[in-house]
Amino acid sequence: MISICNFAYKQMYMNNMLVKVCGMCEKENIRAVTDLDVDMIGFAFYPTSSRYVKMISAGAGIIPDYSEERLKELKTKGEMKLVHNKIVKRAGVFIDEMPQTIVSRIYNHYLDYVQLNGNESSIMIDNLKRSVDPDIHKGLKVIKRIEVREKKDLEKCREYEGYADLLLFDMKYENKETDRLIHYLDILKEYEGNIPFLLSCEFNIEDAEIIKNFNNNMFAGIDVNECFEKETGIKDVEKLGNFIGKIKN
Repeated sequence: MISICNFAYKQMYMNNMLVKVCGMCEKENIRAVTDLDVDMIGFAFYPTSSRYVKMISAGAGIIPDYSEERLKELKTKGEMKLVHNKIVKRAGVFIDEMPQTIVSRIYNHYLDYVQLNGNESSIMIDNLKRSVDPDIHKGLKVIKRIEVREKKDLEKCREYEGYADLLLFDMKYENKETDRLIHYLDILKEYEGNIPFLLSCEFNIEDAEIIKNFNNNMFAGIDVNECFEKETGIKDVEKLGNFIGKIKN
C-alpha cells in the first residue's frame, strides 16, 4: 500500500505537519486535546504502561472483549468529531501483542492506525493488514516505531518498506543534560527511505522553531507523549496548545 500512496502521503504532510498526541486515557482531557489542532490521538494498549486503556469482559470467556464505547454504544461510528476541518484519527499502541488481541482492539476502539512498538516483523504487519482490511477496518494503517540513537539505526527501516505506512523515530535522550534535539535531527537528515516518518522525543516549547526548520522530504510530523503532562496520562492543554500553535503556524 505505501508504495502506491507514498507520494500522496508526502504531499499531505508537507502541507500540514501531522501532530499525534499519545498516552491519552481520561475522557475530559481527550475531549480538550481534540479541540486543539491535532491530527491523531494515541492510546496505550500494552499492560505495562501506566496509561494503559483496559478492556471490559463480556463474560464470554474471551479476554479482551469489549471497549467501554462498544459496550455502552456511545457512538455509531468510529470517527471523532470534526475539528479544524478534519477528523481526528485514533491510533492504538501495542508491543509484541497477539494479532487476535490487536484485531479486537481495532474493532472495539474504532482504530484507524495501529502503532507497533516491539519487535514486530514486516510479515506480521502484512498478515495483520490482510486480516483486517477491508472486512474489519478498510484502509487500516500501520505505524512502526524504531528507536534511533545513531545513524546505523536507520538501517532497520529497510525491512518495513512496502509494509508500514508511517515510521515513528523515537529519539531517546541518554543524557537529558547534554543531549539535544538538534543532534538527532542531524541524524534524521540522513534518512533516505520511502516511508514518511514521525519524530518522537521529550519536546519542550523551545523545540518548535527547530522542528519547523527541519528539512527531510519524508518528515511527516511529530508524536507528543509524556511531555506536556500535568500528571500521568493528563496533558496540560494550555501548554500543549501553545506548542502545537507554534508548530503549525
